[in-house]
Amino acid sequence: MIKPLRIAIQFLTILPVKVRHPEEKDFGRALFYFPLTGCLLGALLGGLAAALHFLPPMVAAAILTVASVGLTGGIHLDGFADTCDGLYGGKNKDRALEIMRDSRIGVMGAAGVVLLLLLKFSVFSSFPSGELWKLLIVSAAFSRWAQSFACAFFNYAREEGKALNFIHHAREADIVLGLIIVLAPAFFFWRLQGVLLVVVSFLP
Repeated sequence: MIKPLRIAIQFLTILPVKVRHPEEKDFGRALFYFPLTGCLLGALLGGLAAALHFLPPMVAAAILTVASVGLTGGIHLDGFADTCDGLYGGKNKDRALEIMRDSRIGVMGAAGVVLLLLLKFSVFSSFPSGELWKLLIVSAAFSRWAQSFACAFFNYAREEGKALNFIHHAREADIVLGLIIVLAPAFFFWRLQGVLLVVVSFLP
């Protein structure tokens, strides 16, 4: 397995993939593989959803919600909680960043995580099993691609952080090519409606 792909899997999942002596440029190249890693996560969750088809929908949705957090180590929930605390508690940029650096979770962060998980649970329980696994693959690929897009086209708010190597070595061509990894399954599952779904999801 090539090193940038291993970096993407190690960074985005808890899967036992080790990367020895990575170069800084490898982090930038790993962004191309973010949506592919998302496809992998979606496929794992889709397989679990298929295996749980005999359970009541709400029970299966609860297990899927737990699994989606477990497979990523909750990395996105941690960032989302920090964002909620910073946006609602910070009167200015410096204060918001100070709040986000605090390892303790605030009221808005806790509320945001609970509401986000409730939303995810409601989506998982609402879709028919025949469509849910497709949604899991495409949405997981798109969300990881969105991360790579942010690394390439947005400024980092801090002068230090885990994402700096990704940002400093991001290549716009990799981000554009990575979008193909998102559009391919969307088109395969739902044809032009799937492509339109991805485009609409990207609009601000």
